[in-house]
Amino acid sequence: MKKKTAKDNDGDREIEATENEEAAGGPLKRKAYDKELKKLHVELVKLQEWVKHEGKKVCIVFEGRDGAGKGGTIKAITERVSPRTFRAIALPAPTEREKSQLYVQRYIQHFPAAGEITIFDRSYYNRAGVERVMGFCTDEQVKKFLDAVPGVEKAMVESGIILLKYWLEVSPDEQTRRLEARIDDGRKVWKLSPMDIKSYTRWDDYTKARDEMFHATDTAWAPWYVARSDDKKRARLNIIRHLLSKIPYEKVSRDKVKLPKRSVDKPKEGDEFNFRFIPEVF
Repeated sequence: MKKKTAKDNDGDREIEATENEEAAGGPLKRKAYDKELKKLHVELVKLQEWVKHEGKKVCIVFEGRDGAGKGGTIKAITERVSPRTFRAIALPAPTEREKSQLYVQRYIQHFPAAGEITIFDRSYYNRAGVERVMGFCTDEQVKKFLDAVPGVEKAMVESGIILLKYWLEVSPDEQTRRLEARIDDGRKVWKLSPMDIKSYTRWDDYTKARDEMFHATDTAWAPWYVARSDDKKRARLNIIRHLLSKIPYEKVSRDKVKLPKRSVDKPKEGDEFNFRFIPEVF
């Protein structure tokens, strides 16, 4: 399989990719996807070790419509790294106390400290998206939020946080297919909330909200990056490759690991414990 290297639109770090990853044809085959993901997982571990070693702070925001693939992308990023370094945050609806706080207050406490990578599965941008569309806040509150966010994000960046914001763009037909697939699948039914059903009819409202959010908060210090997500596998690979290209991580040298010798003594008579083994059905 031929190799390619590709730079992102800003000409940043080059990450190797295969033709399969970049082809715009049919769905990516599982074998090709797994092969590419394995290589990217190695790079994510390098990123993890660099962030810990250098005391860096990284914040990654994922936004998009219901069914766009945010959760699956975050899982693909985090499945081979330490949850103590890569912290995935998906906040529930605010409590009455939180509703009385400064809007971004409950999110700020989850911003990364030195040596951490925070990934938001939906973030403070809820105010410009679902809260706005579903009528949970006023137009005046939305306007104040959009006016304030660029300043908040500038303060984040100036404090040393590497901030990356991704919008996953799914088509109407693919969103319908994914939501319908959740109805009768016992593994996915928990993903389909009453709010998802209400939101489904408001495609145009979400489009308007997205566009106004981009217009107000796409800044030089915190730009929005958009990933087409109708093909989940391609979207995951493209997003991981892109975020790696945006962070100037380096491989951290480590001492070569060699397991030492160990002794295993046989238990003395009477010392054996009667373990309660579970039934071996499989």
